[in-house]
Amino acid sequence: MTLHYDPELLDQLHELAVSAALEAAQMVLAGRREGVTVAETKTSASDVVTLMDRRSEALLVDRILTARPDDGILGEEGASHVGETGIRWVLDPIDGTVNYLYGLPEWAVSVAAEIDGLTVVGVVAAPALGETYVAVRGRGAKLHDIDGVHALYVNNPVELSAALVATGFGYTVERRTSQARVVEQVLPRVRDIRRGGACSVDLCSLAAGRVDAYYERGPHAWDLAAGGLVAHEAGARLEGLRGVPAGEEMILAAGQHLFGPLHDLLARLDAASG
Repeated sequence: MTLHYDPELLDQLHELAVSAALEAAQMVLAGRREGVTVAETKTSASDVVTLMDRRSEALLVDRILTARPDDGILGEEGASHVGETGIRWVLDPIDGTVNYLYGLPEWAVSVAAEIDGLTVVGVVAAPALGETYVAVRGRGAKLHDIDGVHALYVNNPVELSAALVATGFGYTVERRTSQARVVEQVLPRVRDIRRGGACSVDLCSLAAGRVDAYYERGPHAWDLAAGGLVAHEAGARLEGLRGVPAGEEMILAAGQHLFGPLHDLLARLDAASG
């Protein structure tokens, strides 16, 4: 079923998402140069929140609600606003906070707009990489960088044995142990594994053809929303295991040809782990 949205509304949401994400990204980048302060930890000692996470989310919320005060908000660092329009903004003020803390470039500000629960606009601004990824549902995905604007397409077809596969790891010892067992079984069956450290950037790397697939157990809605749309609009199939929608239990994203074999491998490993 093809859904149709008011093109003018999509244009408005797109413009707001891009402007808010870029402003927050530049603020966060400047803050990194001044030094990073850890504000707290969450699920474990390695799951950190910086003061800049909070400042970035506050800026995003301010810009969005100033422009559209009746929309809803869901933010990683606790921002929540019940909307009245059917539109909800899903925000990750810094995806890849540990990378940001250590001065690694793979982090991003992620801004997505949903209409009735379906993501229609996604922006992933990765200023340390000099890249901004933008997608509007039904209009494709694009990369904006110093060289201009580039249309994005996933690699397809790719055989499982030739696939460069990105993944990520959770923060608790139990989850990491389980994920390590899965990687141990996946690695001999693919070309290689990559671990970037930011779900949104990994999904955009898939869209840009820099990896052939991405899977991970544990990402939240704010990790997936914008990058997931970028990957989808670049031709990726995104689901969980056994037809379940992509979410915290599992996200698997790949081109159509690779999706089935990688899904079946991960489903077997999931069943074996109990």
